[in-house]
Amino acid sequence: MRHLRFLLFVILLATLALGLPSTVLAQDGSPSGPLWINTDYPSIVVGADETVTLNLRIGSTLAHTVDLAVTGLPKGWTAEFRGAGRVIQSVYLAPDVSPDIDLRLIPSEGVTPGTYEFTVVARGSGLTAEFPIELNVKDKLPAQLTFETEFPTIRSGSDATFSFSTTLKNDGDEDITVVLTADAPREFAVTFRASGRDITNLPTDIAAGSSQTITISAEPLTTLAVGSYPINVKAEGDNLDAALSLTAEVVGQPQLSITAPDGRLSGEAVLGSSTPIKLILKNSGNSPAVGVTLSATAPAGWTVTLDPEQILEVPAEGEVEVTANIEPAEKAIAGDYVITFRAQPNEGASKSAEFRVTVQTSTLWGFAGVALIAVAVAVVGLAVVRFGRR
Repeated sequence: MRHLRFLLFVILLATLALGLPSTVLAQDGSPSGPLWINTDYPSIVVGADETVTLNLRIGSTLAHTVDLAVTGLPKGWTAEFRGAGRVIQSVYLAPDVSPDIDLRLIPSEGVTPGTYEFTVVARGSGLTAEFPIELNVKDKLPAQLTFETEFPTIRSGSDATFSFSTTLKNDGDEDITVVLTADAPREFAVTFRASGRDITNLPTDIAAGSSQTITISAEPLTTLAVGSYPINVKAEGDNLDAALSLTAEVVGQPQLSITAPDGRLSGEAVLGSSTPIKLILKNSGNSPAVGVTLSATAPAGWTVTLDPEQILEVPAEGEVEVTANIEPAEKAIAGDYVITFRAQPNEGASKSAEFRVTVQTSTLWGFAGVALIAVAVAVVGLAVVRFGRR
């Protein structure tokens, strides 16, 4: 009987508990509760005529619709909740999903400087979440720096200078003087230029509401390995700073050169014959040189043929031997002449080298001259013998 009474008592307590009304839970912005709302910057300084937009985060452990409101809004001010580009009044929350919501605050005309406080409220399914916001309104908007660029990453070869075009803005109502600094790998020398002058070691003035175009150049001090090199730039002044992250991305690039086996770009050629000269096409780069076309520019009337004229590939840190067959013009006189050899890969800059050629007369003409002299001496000798007897 005693056990039966205890069982009935437990059933009665359970029935009363199920019949109790739901309670209202207030959250302080912590995402640990069943309903919460907050923003990254709950207290900010703004100008007297500035429209403020705050990004809100709101979430719930339940799936339900939540109404949004602002309480304590100063007289004459306007508050709008915006989502997906439209003005909204409520939002549907899925469990543990935070939609992107903005709160736009438009101050009244002629608002006086001071501190204004209000509260963002979210209500739904018997739950309430509140978060306080504070705006410090000033007559003049303090200097606000932003540093940006359209192309934060530039790709180039290992010996190229990386130039970034950036914009430094002051969105405030007060002028500011800033100093530019760069944190770059030791392989680079970083310089800043604005309005055609070097400002690497000089403070820069940014007028209120204006912007300055700044060219940031990162020049390699050595041949760079293929890879990405971060360059972090900062503008600092008047207790403000703006940072910009840049990347110099070094890609593989061939480095061609034309030389001779002994390193001397000179040789000899003989009139009336074709003289072969050995050349070496080197690639000291970190990428193969593909589809290289060889050509030569020689004095008028000369004939120069290259074997081969087309090279499929010169591997990185490799070389290819080339034979240049040189035949001087028929009317060329003895002396020094210059031939320019050029190598043009499919991608990349062409490379050229000047080769000095010394022209000599043929040895056949030398033999002919010696023979003529011998004949002349013989004729003179016979004449002396014959007329000497008389």
